[in-house]
Amino acid sequence: MNDALNLLQPYPFEKLRALLAGVQPPADKKPIALSIGEPKHRSPSFVAEALTANLEQLSVYPTTLGLPALREAVTQWCERRFRVPTGWLDPARHVLPVNGTREALFAFTQTVVDRASDGLVVSPNPFYQIYEGAALLAGATPHYLPCLEENGFNPDFDAVPADVWQRCQLLFLCSPGNPTGALVPLSTLKKLIALADEHDFVIAADECYSELYFDEQNPPPGLLTACAELGRSDFRRCVVFHSLSKRSNLPGLRSGFVAGDAEILKSFLLYRTYHGCAMSVPTQLASIAAWNDEVHVRANRVLYREKFDAVLDILQPVLDVKRPDGSFYLWPRTPVDDQTFTRELFAREHVTVVPGSYLSRSVNGLNPGAQRVRMALVAPLAECVEAAERIRDFVRAG
Repeated sequence: MNDALNLLQPYPFEKLRALLAGVQPPADKKPIALSIGEPKHRSPSFVAEALTANLEQLSVYPTTLGLPALREAVTQWCERRFRVPTGWLDPARHVLPVNGTREALFAFTQTVVDRASDGLVVSPNPFYQIYEGAALLAGATPHYLPCLEENGFNPDFDAVPADVWQRCQLLFLCSPGNPTGALVPLSTLKKLIALADEHDFVIAADECYSELYFDEQNPPPGLLTACAELGRSDFRRCVVFHSLSKRSNLPGLRSGFVAGDAEILKSFLLYRTYHGCAMSVPTQLASIAAWNDEVHVRANRVLYREKFDAVLDILQPVLDVKRPDGSFYLWPRTPVDDQTFTRELFAREHVTVVPGSYLSRSVNGLNPGAQRVRMALVAPLAECVEAAERIRDFVRAG
């Protein structure tokens, strides 16, 4: 067996199940899960129609490179969304379809990491757990940058020692972040690109929450925006990861894309050819329909804004919790340790959240997720409001 498997920690939801084992929540209160970040809004009907209208294509082997029409649709979306000049992104060289960002982030790490060197994979802390697992199974050492409130829940990149950057092979960004919802500022993205050039590492920007934001007039910038403003038409050392899961409420479609540096994606395509992870043709055709439409995406944001407004009105009087820059998470500070809060909340109110310490790692005695919990506002508005009211009553009762 691969010895590196022994380095993997239990996934946060395994830890959560163990924490709640044996707890009997009140039977008269229906369960409300704010734990799993699975969108619950209705999927666009026209995507399902495009999928079912092309089921005969299941008889065709898909190519790893994907349909030209899908790569063209993605390219045009990137141009519209991130102000990339027309012609900079070549659909044949700068874009690859992937089966959701989870598998892509993992596989990309296996492609980029040089196992012969003593390399680091640098990530925010707390973080999406795939970053760590991918690094360990690629033979690299994870290096964690704490995301603290005093720095806007972003890493303090200026405090990272030069020797860390020198050993860095891959830098993971998540903007807006999971679980904090923090946005990496455009100026910071530009500084990180300069550091990548200086120390020769790759930036992997996980932007799967990029379409969940509050101000319709100011969509958050991404790594491609930074490249465009820098005149970096080759997107050197920069790769972005996007998905339809959160944007379009299509987690079961398993559809996304990577875009950026053509030389890196050439190697990634080779890896994926052997990995065997081509997207089915019906899924690709349904994805084209989703990327070409923004009406359902704007409607999706309206629903999330309503939930954030309602829930924050209820929770802010009793908890230290702020509206994030984006995503569908809240990251409140808890009045007691996060595991006790989670277990007692479940026991008394039948509401499930995730302890922040399960999403983070302790470094030098500091766990940035300690005494925080992650709440995913994915349930319908009425359920989110009821959950918030139960949490308010739980906190007030002490």
